[in-house]
Amino acid sequence: MIFDWGLVQKSLPLLATGWVTTVKICSLAMLLGVALGGVLGLMSLSRLAPARWAVMAYVDFIRGTPLLIQIFLVYFALPVVGINLPEFWAGVIALGLNAAGFIAEIVRAGVGSIEKGQAEAARSIGMRHGQILIHVLLPQSLRAVVPPTTNELITLVKGSALLSVISVYELTRAGQAIIAVHFAPFEIFLMIAAYYYLTISVLAWLSRWLERRLPAW
Repeated sequence: MIFDWGLVQKSLPLLATGWVTTVKICSLAMLLGVALGGVLGLMSLSRLAPARWAVMAYVDFIRGTPLLIQIFLVYFALPVVGINLPEFWAGVIALGLNAAGFIAEIVRAGVGSIEKGQAEAARSIGMRHGQILIHVLLPQSLRAVVPPTTNELITLVKGSALLSVISVYELTRAGQAIIAVHFAPFEIFLMIAAYYYLTISVLAWLSRWLERRLPAW
């Protein structure tokens, strides 16, 4: 087998176009996942039992079903109730909702790892439950939350490859289109792997950089 360097050079711009779409989708999904996951994580620490039960049910559903099925539910099932989403936004929402379920558990565990004496001390000076969460527990839990959150975001980037099944022209779909024309799966899939590897390496580096700069409480 001869490695086709000419095809590699011709395919770089096409794969770069798909990579840009992957970055856009993952960036928006990350924002949605972190925002929604943070809110759900705080809700899971609420004193209101219905709020805790609702978060538990959501997290159990997300963790107990494959990401591919969740993508199908967003793209194919929502139109049944009158919600029609373009492929791009269906991918963003599906990935964001999936990430939110895991990030909610990360936030809950991170806040729960702070020793109880911190909350008791804050309560003794008259702080309410919400104030204790936002001003005392959350800042101290950041250092514990960043590494698993980064792992979840890395999983999200790799999971974005599944969006090719709903015809989102992201990195994997772009590669499939090239393979359909040139019948060179080895070269193209190797390049796709390189694109994902470099993207995830940058994410991992940013995580380590952020972790070093967080204060040690």
